[in-house]
Amino acid sequence: MDFGKIDTQLCPIKIYSQLKQKIMKNITELKGNWNETKGKLKQKFAMLTDSDLLFVEGKQDELLGRLQTKLGKTKEEIHKLISEL
Repeated sequence: MDFGKIDTQLCPIKIYSQLKQKIMKNITELKGNWNETKGKLKQKFAMLTDSDLLFVEGKQDELLGRLQTKLGKTKEEIHKLISEL
């Protein structure tokens, strides 16, 4: 996942805020194609269930948390994996 330019001179809270905004933008874009993406994830990772991949508006962090737990990857790795599908 490309986070673009993040100004590392900023305080950690501002860096976190910038990263979160970029992640949320990617999630919003992802939402439009979620059914297709969900199918691809289930093909690639057979252990994922519909419950693991449930996308509820406003609960994107929960979805990422479920995927992190199930796949043993970081949020950034999850985003990269999804963007490469």
